[in-house]
Amino acid sequence: MTDARAPNMVRRIMSKPIVEYEAVVRPEWIDSNGHLNLAYYVVVFDLATDAMYAALGIGDAYREASGFSCFTAETHTLYEREVVLGDTLRVRAWLLGADSKRLHYFHEMFHTGSGERSAAQEILALHIDMGVRRVAPFPPDRFTALRQAVTDHAPKTLPRGAGRKIVLPG
Repeated sequence: MTDARAPNMVRRIMSKPIVEYEAVVRPEWIDSNGHLNLAYYVVVFDLATDAMYAALGIGDAYREASGFSCFTAETHTLYEREVVLGDTLRVRAWLLGADSKRLHYFHEMFHTGSGERSAAQEILALHIDMGVRRVAPFPPDRFTALRQAVTDHAPKTLPRGAGRKIVLPG
């Protein structure tokens, strides 16, 4: 028996981020302007990356068992809304692509009180053989699982800002 809602259900599933990570802005993260220092946006994004890697089976346990890890090669961060002490933040982690040696993912940080997007970060990571500290292919089972995760969790449309480059207007 076929469920008439199946196409819509599939679209919703495919639009689900890999993980949603929550953090509360701590006093030590506040700068002299009275808001979250730019470095700590990156800390929160990095904590979301750790959660995403664990969900994808390439986190700390994978590194310990296999001797492989992922290193960030490039990031692009957009700061869109001021965040202050005590704000609760939710980061949605999207896996946009994976090839034999690289991951392309995107984080969106939302202020949970207002629902507004506070920041976004796009990342390119490399799969590393920790024994020689060089780029190496993912093992076939991990590569297959990562490609499936891209298929299962790809956003319907790219998040606002994905693929953006820094340029002066005009």
